[in-house]
Amino acid sequence: MAISAAFFTSSSPSLTLPCKTHKPFYSHNVCYLKPLTVRASTTLDYSKVSLGDKTPNPSKTSNWQWKFKDNYVNIYFEEHVRESSDPPKNILMMPTISDVSTVEEWRSVARDIVQRAGEVNWRATIVDWPGLGYSDRPKIDYNADVLEKFLVDFINAPNGPISDSENNLVVFGGGHAATITVRAAKKGLVKPMAIAAVAPTWSGPLPIVFGRDSSMETRYGLLRGTLRTPAVGWMMYNMLVSNEKAIESQYKSHVYANPDNVTPGFIESRYALTKRKGARYLPAAFLTGLLDPVQSREEFLELFANLEGKTPMLVVSTEGSPKRSKAEMEALKGAKGVSKFVEVPGALLPQEEYPTMVAEELYQFLQENFESKV
Repeated sequence: MAISAAFFTSSSPSLTLPCKTHKPFYSHNVCYLKPLTVRASTTLDYSKVSLGDKTPNPSKTSNWQWKFKDNYVNIYFEEHVRESSDPPKNILMMPTISDVSTVEEWRSVARDIVQRAGEVNWRATIVDWPGLGYSDRPKIDYNADVLEKFLVDFINAPNGPISDSENNLVVFGGGHAATITVRAAKKGLVKPMAIAAVAPTWSGPLPIVFGRDSSMETRYGLLRGTLRTPAVGWMMYNMLVSNEKAIESQYKSHVYANPDNVTPGFIESRYALTKRKGARYLPAAFLTGLLDPVQSREEFLELFANLEGKTPMLVVSTEGSPKRSKAEMEALKGAKGVSKFVEVPGALLPQEEYPTMVAEELYQFLQENFESKV
């Protein structure tokens, strides 16, 4: 993602704080890859299919208690269903990880897919990550392993929200969420019938720009620690992330492809998320690379390669991604383990900005892999 250079390399590991407004943090992704199918959709006028101010209401909203160590964390989730006598197949939709991550980014896609009257009755569950969205945001040491554990626990919990989906689950994930899902599947911790990776990423904003040498890792640690402190941490978080101008700048510059889709009401809703109790803890980890599921492009490719012949894999790239992200999405075209590659309008959140087009691609993927298996 585009961020101002708040870090300056020097002979000492001191942290230089920025004096101007920064943008909230979405990452630029990294990878090479190879698919069996590559195409760009041409069935719709992309310029006329985009986000509105309102998203559909879910069929059900609730909270699930996630036990992490000795604590219970309230996890927000919602379901989208269509009334049908047919037993449903389940789709789990995981939001892109960022400081303004929310289930809302998937709502329109969920409603579109579940309302289609095909051979399969699809049910969609969208869940907010711990530390983000409408879930609780406890002060825990967030890292990629913690988020992977959450995903695995949510899917496999005997009495969880999708406990009836054993051997009957498809996972859609955006950004880091997609890569965390692939990593868990590679380890055999989850066994989805298929995975769709929408604008997948693996490197946090600072590491992808400044690298991961020992000097920079020291600086990342200083920034992370400062963001987690009671007083100075809130001050820095408000300067870097929690202000409406910064959020608007982020979306208009690289999160959305069309600035006209960034409305005042939308920015207000995202700003409210940054004011929730504990809002700064997980973004501090994301910004500094602690949520990165892998540490190199080679490891990233290996994740996908290990699912070759085991799990159908759709990669959704975007036309308007920032330069670094676009290069990595394009590299996925040659990846082992990627069974289909498509490109849609948008940048880092196509499922939110262009939900109709993303839903069309995802539904076609579902039809190609499951309708003949009913």
